[in-house]
Amino acid sequence: MTLAIDVRGLSKRFGDKTVVDGATIQLEAGRICGFLGPNGAGKTTTLRMLCGLLTPDAGEGTCLGFDIRRQSDEVKRRTGYMTQRFSLYEDLTIEENLAFIARVYGLDRRRERVQAALEGLGLVERRAQLAGALSGGWKQRLALAGATLHEPRLLLLDEPTAGVDPRARRTFWDQIHRLAASGLTVLVSTHYMDEAERCHEIAYILHGRLLARGTVSEVLQNARIFTFVGEGEGVGQLAGEIAGKPGVETAAAFGQALHVAGPDRATLEAAIAPYRRDPFTWREAPATLEDVFIHLMNDAGAEAA
Repeated sequence: MTLAIDVRGLSKRFGDKTVVDGATIQLEAGRICGFLGPNGAGKTTTLRMLCGLLTPDAGEGTCLGFDIRRQSDEVKRRTGYMTQRFSLYEDLTIEENLAFIARVYGLDRRRERVQAALEGLGLVERRAQLAGALSGGWKQRLALAGATLHEPRLLLLDEPTAGVDPRARRTFWDQIHRLAASGLTVLVSTHYMDEAERCHEIAYILHGRLLARGTVSEVLQNARIFTFVGEGEGVGQLAGEIAGKPGVETAAAFGQALHVAGPDRATLEAAIAPYRRDPFTWREAPATLEDVFIHLMNDAGAEAA
């Protein structure tokens, strides 16, 4: 196993606020890791420490085989970073933006590389279009082309699909898997649970601390969350009533069903027992990632309290 990322105890403070607190991350080359957590959890700061844009206050390790402290410039040269906000020049065309990036990196075969990027991401017919006139999905493709133009070994994506329609998101993820299949390692932060499920593994960060790590199935299994689904006319109206009962962490309506979850099966069954009557029917169902993350947030909040 070749580790693209191998860091231990990463911490970063801004003033008296600890933004990242002892993060340990190991990621095998060619894998896609989904980085999840609410806004302000420390995801972006962690990404910036990994690629050498920020120096950690504590911790050590390597990224792409280079020391993240002493050899950060080497890490930067071999990393592609796609930020949350579109950061290319909106008054340049798609092709002009890519040509500029090629010059900044001092790449050889610039025209060949730009042409390959245009073809690989379906941008050939739009090459002369101004970047500022593109829709969110096409801006996303351009940003990905720019982040991978220098053929990096590590790709960091900071909420790359925010505000993009489902079809464009699916196309984007197909491209990410194609890149990973060629050996590129990808660390992507996202709020979308369906995107997390497309990753080889996931990590959940809250208040700067990594709370869970592994494949989706491993995270679901280790969380020990139980879920019951109620169905029947008007079952969704019970959400507020059931949510306040002991042992219930979430009670949310999904269409014509009510999704109830908690960490203890017996307590959860006691909470829904009064509603096991016509016209309602109940069945146990597998927990979702959303259930797990709400559970982790509740645990972290109780610990802080």
